[in-house]
Amino acid sequence: MTTVSTWRWPTPNGRLPLPLVGGVLALLCILGLTAPVVEVDFIRLISSGGKMFNFAAQMFVTPDWAYVPQLLAKMLETIEMTVLGTAIAIAISLPLGILAARNATPHVVVYRITRDLLSLMRALPELVWALVFVSAVGLGPLPGVMALAFVTVGFMGKFFAESIEVVDHKAVEGVRAHGAGWLQVRLFAMLPQALPDFVGTVMYILDHNLRAAAILGLVGAGGIGYDLVMSMRLFQYERLLLIALSIYLVVTALDRASDALRSRIIHGKKP
Repeated sequence: MTTVSTWRWPTPNGRLPLPLVGGVLALLCILGLTAPVVEVDFIRLISSGGKMFNFAAQMFVTPDWAYVPQLLAKMLETIEMTVLGTAIAIAISLPLGILAARNATPHVVVYRITRDLLSLMRALPELVWALVFVSAVGLGPLPGVMALAFVTVGFMGKFFAESIEVVDHKAVEGVRAHGAGWLQVRLFAMLPQALPDFVGTVMYILDHNLRAAAILGLVGAGGIGYDLVMSMRLFQYERLLLIALSIYLVVTALDRASDALRSRIIHGKKP
């Protein structure tokens, strides 16, 4: 009995298309030629494996349990910064996302201006904006919240706009045919369709903002960042282990909550 091999490319002759092979080879050549620009040295990378292993091994020490109360307070501050900054960003980025969507914006000029504004807001990382806000309002969590909210508006506005641009136009036309106005079409035809993407985006941004808030303390913007950096500089591995573990647990909890919430919205039941 003749069997058909499953290791065939989905082409008439079962072989790789020449344009694809040529493109991959050209890309590999370009990467090889440009590797020295960013000092990519594979021999150096391989030889540094031992040092990385030694650093990781030093973290497996007895935790500093006396540091736990301070750790919990700093992590709570970091979580509060994350949630508050993201909530402010949602309130601002949702209308901006509508204005930045091609099929929802009232005019092409508004679309272009809003898109450029969102690009400007996410052009610089949170740490840079935290420095700006620290110089403006002083040390503490407030400049951290402001930096997170400012950059997050740029990202969420773009994600929201792209989610709105791919909604089903038939539902939009159906609502419009019943005499709905400009705002009603966007609220009752576009936004409900984009809601699962909105939820996924918000949970991803929460994940990202938590990790960003964890380093904003480096410039005096609150959170666990200052303790994290100082523990690394002073080789306090017994504290570094607890900090890394706490960040991991919070990020994992957010990931589980994201899966459950998306499943509830999409399927209407618990996963």
